[in-house]
Amino acid sequence: MGGKITYAFLSTALIVVFAVVVLQGVLLLRTGEPAAMGMGAVAFVLPCVGAWFLWHNTRFARNANRLARELEAEGGLPEEDASRTPGGRIDRAAADEIFARRKREAEASPDDWRCWFRLAVAYHDARDTPRARKAMQRAIALHDGGSAPDGRKTAA
Repeated sequence: MGGKITYAFLSTALIVVFAVVVLQGVLLLRTGEPAAMGMGAVAFVLPCVGAWFLWHNTRFARNANRLARELEAEGGLPEEDASRTPGGRIDRAAADEIFARRKREAEASPDDWRCWFRLAVAYHDARDTPRARKAMQRAIALHDGGSAPDGRKTAA
């Protein structure tokens, strides 16, 4: 729950920053100076790009959480089977072993979103965030019957 509150707070702060940037852009456009007007125009583009990234990441997180709830209801969430260091991090050797097992499962069942979800968790535990995100995107695409991140049509 703390993560959701933090995300909501930071998202709200980002939206406030977007509003301030747009207001500054309006003030720059009203000066009539060509250079200031150019900067004012850019001040409208940057919040649009930032809002797109915010929406994209929010949608990804909501979809991943939806899959986690569904998998939890089925009793298929990966169990905590990796030992942790005194600092709370997952032991690297244990994470590597779990990752290898999850990767074999995903390769054996490439159309099962559950395997890809568990592989994404294993990537995350192994601290490989880009691959964790790709695996989660694939799980979401497989679950929703859309296209996989690599552009291939997935089975429903």
